[in-house]
Amino acid sequence: MFFVDFERFLSYDIYEIFCPVIMEAESAGRCVVERERMSSLQIQAYDYLKDMILSGKLDPDELYSETRLSAQMGISRTPMREAIQCLSQDGYITVVPSKGFKVRSLSGADMEEIIQIRCAIEGFCVHLAAVEIQSRKGQMLLAELDRLLKEQEKVLDGGQAKAGSRESMERFMEYDHQFHQALIDFVGNREFVQTFQRSMHLIRLTTQGALAVPGRAKDTLKEHGLIYSYLKDGQGDAAYKLMLVHLMTPLTMHIAE
Repeated sequence: MFFVDFERFLSYDIYEIFCPVIMEAESAGRCVVERERMSSLQIQAYDYLKDMILSGKLDPDELYSETRLSAQMGISRTPMREAIQCLSQDGYITVVPSKGFKVRSLSGADMEEIIQIRCAIEGFCVHLAAVEIQSRKGQMLLAELDRLLKEQEKVLDGGQAKAGSRESMERFMEYDHQFHQALIDFVGNREFVQTFQRSMHLIRLTTQGALAVPGRAKDTLKEHGLIYSYLKDGQGDAAYKLMLVHLMTPLTMHIAE
């Protein structure tokens, strides 16, 4: 069980929390083999397994065999083994020595840590965006956020799929991720982008759990709309504080294992 003291958290100066948490995020979970140095078969195996994980096609309760997956893809075990090692280092799976691997599930500690990292990165991004919102780049960001807000609203209204269905929530979640990704991309910091991408599995699990709570999807849309409005008005402090509350809300929902 987690207790979140929002008032105390929001009273901190933004730079008191950004630097240490971002440094921790950058030093953890990075595959030691850079993509540019991976073989084509290793990249193929990595992308295949990552897509299967993010699309929910691999069961977290099942133990998966390197040999069986290699045979399914029609490749040798070596690139599959290397891909599995990278996925483990990137936080997508847990390797069971001499047996195989399992898709990583979301623990309470995982969720707390990933939310802290997101608060550090996205809090900084939204604050900087508000400062530069009148620039051409800032106006382009507003246009993209407005588009995503309208898409999320359509989903909840049943315009793209039956409201409340699994398909509609998948669409809503994808637009949710795009909303946050747009803010990160605005800053142009490659480490921020890479950290966000490496954390995508745990972010997805956190988002899935939160959106399963009745009313959370509507509240998410409302919070996104307010963040957009604060950005449009150049209210960086207000946008920053709301972003932190928005990201930290799942800690109060008891959705992790």
